[in-house]
Parts: sequence; C-alpha cells; structure tokens
Amino acid sequence: MSITPLSSTPFAAVASARRTAAAPFRGRIGRDARSGHYAVAHRYRLHLSTACADGLRLAIGHSLLGLGDTCPVTLLPAVPDCPGGGHAALRPLYEASAHRYTGPAHAPVLSDDWSGRIVSAHAPDILRDLDHLPRHGDPLHPAGWESTVEAVERLCAEEIEQSAQYAGAADTDPAARAAALDGLLDALGRLERWLTGEEYLVDGRITAADIHLWVCLVQLDTVHRCHLDASAVHRIADHPALWSYARRLAAHPAFGTHLDLDGIARRHHGHCQGLEAAGAAVQILDWAAHATGLPHTPRR
Repeated sequence: MSITPLSSTPFAAVASARRTAAAPFRGRIGRDARSGHYAVAHRYRLHLSTACADGLRLAIGHSLLGLGDTCPVTLLPAVPDCPGGGHAALRPLYEASAHRYTGPAHAPVLSDDWSGRIVSAHAPDILRDLDHLPRHGDPLHPAGWESTVEAVERLCAEEIEQSAQYAGAADTDPAARAAALDGLLDALGRLERWLTGEEYLVDGRITAADIHLWVCLVQLDTVHRCHLDASAVHRIADHPALWSYARRLAAHPAFGTHLDLDGIARRHHGHCQGLEAAGAAVQILDWAAHATGLPHTPRR
C-alpha cells in the first residue's frame, strides 16, 4: 500500500513539528557494550501510564515481546499529579539525570536501574529499542518492513490523530475543520482498503504498525469523537474492516488487558479544554465487551 503524507495541510505540519520536538532525554539501547546502554536483561525499567497513548503502546509492545522477566514495568496514575503534566514519582529520576532539572517529569520513561538515571523519554525510540532486549516474542519491527511501519506511525500521528483533533476544535475555522475531517476520512478509507481481506498490516503478523494503529483507533473512539458531531462519527464508523480489526486486536491479551477505559476518560477530562459535541454519545465500539481480561482500575 502507498501512503501519501498529508504534508500540504497546516495541521499536518504542526503534527510533524510536535513529533520531532526534542525530548529531554534521547538515549538509545544498542546491541553491544560500545553503545553505553547495551541490551541486557534486568537492567532497564519502563515507567508508564496505560491511560496515556504512548504508555499504552509501550505496554502492548512489552507484552508482545514477552519482556515481563527482562524489563519490569512501574505503572503510574492515569492522571498526572504535577503541574505541566508531570508525575511526582518520576521527579527523582529526572533530577538524577540532569543537574537542576526544572522541566516537567513526563512519562513514559525508560530508566537504567544500574545508574538510577533515565535512558530515554522519547516513546517512539523506546518502542523500537525494546526489540533489542532479550525477549520471548518476535520483533515488533521486522527486517525489511521498517519503512512501512514508520509510514503507518506517521499516518496515525498526522492524518488521523491530529486531523481528528483539528476536526473537533471549537476555536478553529469551520472550513479548516471540514478539511481536517476530509483528511481523516481519506486516511481511514485507505486503511479500510488495506485491511480488507488482511488480518494484520505488515508481514502477516502483529507488528509495531498494528500497535500504532490500534492505539490510534482507541483514542479516536474514546477521546476525539467527544468533540465531533454525530454525523462525523457515523462516517468514521462506516469502515467495517477497520473496526473489525480493532475488535479482533482488543480480544488479544497483549492489547485488551492494558486498556484502561476509565483512566483514559479521566485523563482526557482532566486536561481537555474543548467543548463536548453530539458525537460523544455515539460510541463506535464497546471496548469493554471485546477486550480480553479487561482489568478493573480503581480511581486514584
């Protein structure tokens, strides 16, 4: 499938700038000791909230790779408890990693238990580097398919998530909102054709491309539709192969067990300044009914 970036629109340009913005820590796990952070079991730790889209992606990847005995996970509250969207539990790690650090202690984070410092706070790099750790599952970024996986990642970020956000922004010009919705529907239509007759996006199996798309669809139905009108949500739902794919992956233990619907809702309402629209009442999927082993998450 050919994926054409939505680079001609202003909201895609903003999305691209946000994706490439420098994280405070961008270390990488290498394949040998010369990398500084080389791949070894029981050295690294993930700190994440599954109510956060990036955290949910990493939790799914961690499960698919079978890293439970190799790289422990520390779960954070659904709603950040510090100004700027940071987590108090991560503050010691940030301060140990940078002298007089004053920025927010954002999640997710990959830390080095040997040094007590942060390796990376850049979620896309972390997801790629999990492939390097001693694992029990197949790699999430199969050789020969890297460019396709990256194209799906860009499509989800720029043509779906950012387009959906602009389409539901009350303070945006109506023509710009309509253009954003058109871009969103075009992207969903291409994915619909791609998935018709296919179980997964790449290589006939679950890869990072599926993680990116599934989390994107979760966000589209649980967050972005709240700011769209009912007509727009019905048009988004009119992609049967795409939403059947979403239901199928929700039933996979590595996906459904990490789905914190209550946490996603509380996180969204905790920071969102937008107005709720009629689409909020038009749920596309009953995620709780399809998710396998959906855990009960107590309110914090």
